[in-house]
Amino acid sequence: MDDHHELSKVLSDPESMQYYPHPFNQEEVKNWIRWNEKNYKQYNHGLWAVVLKEGDLFIGDCGITMQNIDGVWLPEIGFHIIKAYWNKGYATEAASACKEYAWNVLGYSEIFSYTTLKNIPSQKVAEKIGMENYKIFEKNGEQQIVQVAYKSL
Repeated sequence: MDDHHELSKVLSDPESMQYYPHPFNQEEVKNWIRWNEKNYKQYNHGLWAVVLKEGDLFIGDCGITMQNIDGVWLPEIGFHIIKAYWNKGYATEAASACKEYAWNVLGYSEIFSYTTLKNIPSQKVAEKIGMENYKIFEKNGEQQIVQVAYKSL
């Protein structure tokens, strides 16, 4: 909960959250943290703070959560980066580290990412870390694209 104020900089920002139904209010940010804490208890993984090495500056979150993707619970890489730090490679670096963690520490042989069809920036991050299009499905009346990366054996 100590990260509530920092996390609200991204989760409450209308532009950063444009592909969500709405930016989060302060209680929704706290609920996001509680949800993440439950993920750690249940799955031994969740979201981490993304912090710049230089200056120890919080710029967002990234990690692996279990998501209901078209009726199946799958490990998914998700991230949110504060707008001032977009297009600098931070999301790609964090997502790539999460992919390696999913394979090498958690033992997953596949990792997913999903977003709305409109969220081209997130799809590009997934492509940069070696994900490919897997399928399209509808959730809450909006088409979602699922991308996947498989661990090479």
